Amino acid sequence: MKKKLLAALSASAILLAGCQTDSEPVIGVAQLVDQTSLNIIRDAMLDEFEELGYKDGENMVIDYQNAAGKAENLNTIFSQFQSEDAAAVVAITTAAAQSAQNFTDSYPVIFSAVADPVGAGIVKDLEHPEGNITGTSFEVQVDQIIDLIMELNPDAKTIGALYTPGEVNGVSTLNRFKTYAKEKGLEVIDGTGTDLTTLQQAAQMLVEKCDVLFSPNDNIVASGMTALASIALENHVPYYAAADSMVQDGAFATVGIDYEELGRETARMTVEVLEGKDPADIPVKVFRDNLSIYINQKTLDSLEKDCRTKLVLPEPVMKADNLKLLD
Repeated sequence: MKKKLLAALSASAILLAGCQTDSEPVIGVAQLVDQTSLNIIRDAMLDEFEELGYKDGENMVIDYQNAAGKAENLNTIFSQFQSEDAAAVVAITTAAAQSAQNFTDSYPVIFSAVADPVGAGIVKDLEHPEGNITGTSFEVQVDQIIDLIMELNPDAKTIGALYTPGEVNGVSTLNRFKTYAKEKGLEVIDGTGTDLTTLQQAAQMLVEKCDVLFSPNDNIVASGMTALASIALENHVPYYAAADSMVQDGAFATVGIDYEELGRETARMTVEVLEGKDPADIPVKVFRDNLSIYINQKTLDSLEKDCRTKLVLPEPVMKADNLKLLD
């Protein structure tokens, strides 16, 4: 179904030019960058639209735009949606949501994958968003991730934090991560970059100094996760991350939400708006419960053979009902 939907997206520009009717609302979808977490959200959202009876090219038109990782492209994308008289716009990531705020006089905005909507200035209150904007949010449960690190690598004393300083979501998560790590007596060493090349250099530095690595919900890191995870694994260092998709792409483990459900809820909220509900009356949906433990099976197999620091696989973790082993 997803391949069919994505094929339909490529035809949206043609539909917009010649096939739109009054009964076909235009839904703009703006995604900051192409990476696994965001793609999971997008694909699940499109699937849910169909399940709710909204089909691209039949009774709605989806105009999907990707900013290719460049925040400066977002304003142009949202201006395009404005010229198309979009019925609603979905903004995926904090940067996209912040840019979309400038256009809420023209159309309602439903954001997705925003870690801290209030802190980012997108809404004033989670229960009462105000304005013409609402959406889905998640808060990375850093305490549970650190607790998992201490269970699986009990001898770990230093954690290398690999991230991009310009990523609002990631920095917010990392600040909370550092606070809890300090409470647990763990040292966090920063390693930063602005693109994959500089992140790889930072990763190489961190694996020489640290017992384990961690990356927050960072789009640039996530886009290069396969390469970054390889550096950690080649040096026998466990690499924890903030999202299941990052584990899917090679990191060792995390505790987190189901990004597919995040995407589906984004679609459900969008349909509420299409059917007449005021976004200001729709509370922001924050995903913080019903979390799962995600472990990459191939990475685990490699670390079991050779790990920089002691690796323990306690039965309560490995036989937990919420454990999901990813290939």
